[in-house]
Amino acid sequence: MKNTLVIDIEAEKQEILKRYRALLRASKSTLQKGDKKEIRKAFEMALESHKDMRRKSGEPYIYHPIAVAQIAAEEIGLGTTSIVCALLHDVVEDTDITLEDIEREFGKKTAKIIDGLTKISGVFDYNSSLQAENFRKMLLTLADDVRVILIKLADRLHNMRTMDFMPRQKQLKIASETIYLYAPLAHRLGLYAIKSELEDLSMKYLEPDTYKYIATQLNEKKAERNSFIKTFVEPINEILAEQGLMANVFGRPKSIHSIWNKMKKKNIPFEEVYDLFAIRIILDSLPEHEKADCWKAYSIVTDLYRPNPDRLRDWVSSPKGNGYESLHTTVMGPKGQWVEVQIRTQRMNEIAEKGFAAHWKYKESSNDNGLDQWIQKVREMLSNPEANALDFLDDFKMNLFSDEIFIFTPKGALLQLPLGATALDFAFEIHTDVGAKCIGAKVNHKLVPLSYKLQNGDQVEIITSGKQAPKEDWLNIVVTAKAKSKIKSSLKEEKRKVAENGKETLERKLKSLKITYNTDNLNKLTYFFKLQSTQDLFIAVANGKLELKDLKEYVASEKEVENRGTFHAPGEGQHIEALLNKVKGPESDILLIGEDLQKIDYKLAACCNPIPGDDVFGFVTVGEGIKIHRTNCPNAAQLMANYGYRIVKAKWNRQQELTFLTGLHIVGIDDVGLINNITKVISNDFKVNMRSITVDTNDGIFDGSIKIFVNDKDHLDNLIKNLLEVKGVTGVTRFDT
Repeated sequence: MKNTLVIDIEAEKQEILKRYRALLRASKSTLQKGDKKEIRKAFEMALESHKDMRRKSGEPYIYHPIAVAQIAAEEIGLGTTSIVCALLHDVVEDTDITLEDIEREFGKKTAKIIDGLTKISGVFDYNSSLQAENFRKMLLTLADDVRVILIKLADRLHNMRTMDFMPRQKQLKIASETIYLYAPLAHRLGLYAIKSELEDLSMKYLEPDTYKYIATQLNEKKAERNSFIKTFVEPINEILAEQGLMANVFGRPKSIHSIWNKMKKKNIPFEEVYDLFAIRIILDSLPEHEKADCWKAYSIVTDLYRPNPDRLRDWVSSPKGNGYESLHTTVMGPKGQWVEVQIRTQRMNEIAEKGFAAHWKYKESSNDNGLDQWIQKVREMLSNPEANALDFLDDFKMNLFSDEIFIFTPKGALLQLPLGATALDFAFEIHTDVGAKCIGAKVNHKLVPLSYKLQNGDQVEIITSGKQAPKEDWLNIVVTAKAKSKIKSSLKEEKRKVAENGKETLERKLKSLKITYNTDNLNKLTYFFKLQSTQDLFIAVANGKLELKDLKEYVASEKEVENRGTFHAPGEGQHIEALLNKVKGPESDILLIGEDLQKIDYKLAACCNPIPGDDVFGFVTVGEGIKIHRTNCPNAAQLMANYGYRIVKAKWNRQQELTFLTGLHIVGIDDVGLINNITKVISNDFKVNMRSITVDTNDGIFDGSIKIFVNDKDHLDNLIKNLLEVKGVTGVTRFDT
């Protein structure tokens, strides 16, 4: 037995060296004199530090840092400093090595980046505000050195690729964080290949059935797709060569996640998604000919195939904020189907694939600094000291994924804003004071309200007034994080002034009632009047909502409490703790919950209406006990990413006495007796009770929604299958009632 172990360790040593050599090959292009020695030193330190550690799969832990360094070098294109940091990213946290040791061996810069990586390794832990606070720290390091985030993304990508051995609960949590924050971050930093892979891997764990189904379908149609691409590309290649344009033309399949999004958005089955791939034309152009060559290639493609005039996207003339440049068009292929064609040069392609790292490489020659502006914006958002970390997280998330529009100032300067931005956003983008005093705007010389949604290319002039001040409802008007945080902080300032007055008034009133003015009593009052904070208590007094008679009521109830025993305002922590401990529900409960899957009281979440058979989890709320959500509920990713510590396992047991309300959306071709046939299937074959039915027929198209009571998911799936067999019905989908 001992002998095999020795052989294993020997084989592992060989494997570690093999992986290390592959890393050196991947980083070859960026290596300078002495770099190899630095990487070797980092590798040896990591190897020694992690020598007794293993991953969940049983592999030596060192495989992970080598893989992260390999991703940083090969897929993001980072240099030696980043490779060293990637190799050492876990040593400070997991071993006895300190930051001082690293600074001594590798210098200040490396120590600073590793410090950033160590600080953010605890992102998303224990409780939401702490998670969000950590995420904020991570962004502070982004503003300082973007390599921290790039290495963190490489780390996350490798963890997602090797998550099979993790417990299901952990998989769900990590996949939710990834889809909620890391994929949008990769998108914003221009790492499109990594963004797509992170989305696909998240989907593999969050929606395994759909993921497998689409992957299988894509695989089956592979040969057919390849022959179509060949036919489509041949004439393009010929003419490009004739015109003297050097280019590489190929078809690239769309990611599983983007196909799934299209199916959901358009409510269509897989068979009806036409653009399962995009054709990419990558030109070998000199910097001064890039634009002209892209448009030349565009005219060659559109001479061969008819373009859809609404689908031209020109990011060559105005690159996206993350530096992305490309021409996209959709053309009608030879077999009557739409095909997306992307045209770009090798430089543009490297920026699209490797994002920020490539952007730096070409920085000197490029006058576009959209990314630098974005990092500047991140710095501004972080500089607001009072911002609530969770709000900040949501605002930031929204600003990560949004497409940009370009708006002109009266003098012709160009500003970039997210899609959906309003005149008020534009005002705050110019300057905080302009935003705070804004009363309206002129768009293309016409007067518009603050809430006016700007269109690409609008020219905007802001009208201000000295009497204007930010209002609460402005928060519903703006979409940019900058505007939101500025409005919130001026409202806070306003509130603070009102609260100051209320505080003095309350002090006087309490004195007259002979109640001591102290923290304990203020907390009791806040809890008694069901207010969020003592500040709200002061504001309520200042606004006259709480008067002397209300305070007298409190005094009376306080006497009762004293007779019953001491008073404790239940804190959120105790509340949740109590709920998690209370695991005995009524005997008839159908849901099993908790680590040991015992019975417990629960409510079904209204946002996704789970039914037995759905993949579900429990979420401990503060006021309403445990709520059950489907794992693919629209709110699931956010809950798991922000409140991981409140998630409990949930599983249905096999009782079937209860029925659950769910909705079906039915479309088809209107035919005599169609409704009758549908209701027959529902009532007779399945003994299902209907709660309501609404039907709309328009020019021969039938569109109906039915709310029904079913036992579980199998029951529902069978019903859907039978409904699809009714003559005239073309589609049946479940919706959340």
